[in-house]
Amino acid sequence: MGLVFKICGEDEWRSAELEEIFRGSDVDLRDGFIHFSTAEQLAETAAKHFAGRRDLLLVAADTEALGEALRFEPSRGGALFPHLYAPLPISAVRFIEPMPLRADGTHLLPSPERLRSR
Repeated sequence: MGLVFKICGEDEWRSAELEEIFRGSDVDLRDGFIHFSTAEQLAETAAKHFAGRRDLLLVAADTEALGEALRFEPSRGGALFPHLYAPLPISAVRFIEPMPLRADGTHLLPSPERLRSR
């Protein structure tokens, strides 16, 4: 099992918990898939797309549970990014953690060991 990660606002995620499915953020809905990142891509994704936001959660999803709807496709700089072409079922989520801002304005991410946890 591997993990992929979705950064989203706490309000978006709390709504998904009530429905037991995450349909995506506005950007995801516009693009036709849910944007995820690998552990190695997280810091850059947070800095590029979520700079300064204080209301963020990091959602870790099991790649096996996402099945064939998860595809790794070229994106920023040609790197392969995980894209989910289906709603994210809450049952595929392995953990959720807050992403507080540090004093320097960057987001605090879980330890590399936690990002590899299953």
